[in-house]
Amino acid sequence: MGAVRSNASRFAGSAVWIPAPRRPWPSVGVVIVTGDRPNLVRRALASVDGQDYPGSLRTVVVFDEAQPDWTLARSGERPVLVLENWRTPGRAGARNTGILAVGDCELVAICDDRDVWSPKKLTAQVAALRCRPDSVLSTCGVEVEYGNTRLALQVGRDRMGVADLCTADRRFLHASGFLAVQRSVATDQARGGIGLLCENAPPEGEELDLLLRAAKRGPIAHVDQPLVRVLWRPTDLGPGACLARARALRWLLSRHPELVDDPDRHARISAAIACWYAGAGDLARARRFTAVALRRRKWSGHAHLALAASSGILGRRLLRVALRRTVSPAS
Repeated sequence: MGAVRSNASRFAGSAVWIPAPRRPWPSVGVVIVTGDRPNLVRRALASVDGQDYPGSLRTVVVFDEAQPDWTLARSGERPVLVLENWRTPGRAGARNTGILAVGDCELVAICDDRDVWSPKKLTAQVAALRCRPDSVLSTCGVEVEYGNTRLALQVGRDRMGVADLCTADRRFLHASGFLAVQRSVATDQARGGIGLLCENAPPEGEELDLLLRAAKRGPIAHVDQPLVRVLWRPTDLGPGACLARARALRWLLSRHPELVDDPDRHARISAAIACWYAGAGDLARARRFTAVALRRRKWSGHAHLALAASSGILGRRLLRVALRRTVSPAS
């Protein structure tokens, strides 16, 4: 099923079915990564504090390449710990710093400092994970806020597999909606976990890489309600950004051979790489990946779009429209 879009804001009053608990609610650690955005991080922290979650909850605010605001730290029923990023500089390293800092929590959630949660968010996602013991990660729908407009983005299903993550529906999964089994994330794949976020991943690659690793362990438990409100970020479609996205997809193909083994997935991703190379102005590489897409799925609409992009007949305006269909409105 394709993505469901709605212009009506249902963020605050989303009706989410939550089954009665059969055992105590697990403890949750929340990781908020921030830079020098004091107003936004306080807004995100307030939305975490406002959760109706009945279990134990603690938050770690990780400052990445910025002076920490130690005044955010507090003790009490819902404590807040403030840390500096002590791993690789950047978003992935900062998130991993927070994930490891909440090591005694049963679950760990991510919230970007630009985003806020519905009060029902954690309760709904924890309930979804408990209903699917084969899942190690949960996602949820989002609501994009830009100006005075709010757009709810949903995918129309309650689980996501590897195949689903290779479709356009992936655009509607945001990291601020990730909730995972902490033990699995903190344990590397060689020892049976899914591992931390990859800190040497190309930009835009580490989140999908984590989702793919989780989906290979079992279906991702998806709560198809807009439980995270994200501030719209204008999509950079300049040559440098397009080149970075093409490299990120190539990196994902190299890490996940099952994407290459499946003709449909390989054709779709190769077509996307071709479009991004076309956006970067590298038509030679765009044609190379278009050929791969056509060879894998000759009659694929994605492959034919890549053919038009790599031949230069789309024009810059239509090419930008095509590229926007491959990225999240919240990215």
